[in-house]
This record gives sequence, structure tokens and C-alpha cells, in this order.
Amino acid sequence: MVSEKIIIRNPAGLHLRPAGNLSTLATSFTSSVSMRRGNKTVNVKSLLAILGACVRSGDELEFICDGEDEEAALAAVTELIRTL
Repeated sequence: MVSEKIIIRNPAGLHLRPAGNLSTLATSFTSSVSMRRGNKTVNVKSLLAILGACVRSGDELEFICDGEDEEAALAAVTELIRTL
């Protein structure tokens, strides 16, 4: 299991388009990909779960990946978040 914390810089937070991109990217990996905000953890492979987390600009998220391609999944997800 690997994890990394990131602060959301996108002024609109994780709205539909970036949440969709994140979900699509996460589903391309076999590892589980989760996102923790405060005490709430959601499955990043679920678009509705990401949108339900109501992530806003300035929120700190911890991305957690677990599985055979966890390192690659974490690197890809965090890179995508940084480019939003």
C-alpha cells in the first residue's frame, strides 16, 4: 500500500470533468485506488463517489493505492491531480 497527500489547487475543486478524468484513469489500473478527505474515504474508480465527496479548492486529499500496480497508479493519479 502506498499513499500521498495533495492539496487541490483547481479553483472549481473536483467538479464533473476532472472527477470523470480521475475515475477513468483509476479504472485503468488493477490496484484499488481510494481518496481520503478528513475521515471520509471513497473509491476513486466511482465517479459518483468522487462527486459525493464534494472536494473544493484548498482541500487536502490523501490518495491510497493498494495492489500489484500501486506505484504506477499513485504516480498517474497524483500527476493528473497536479495538472488540474
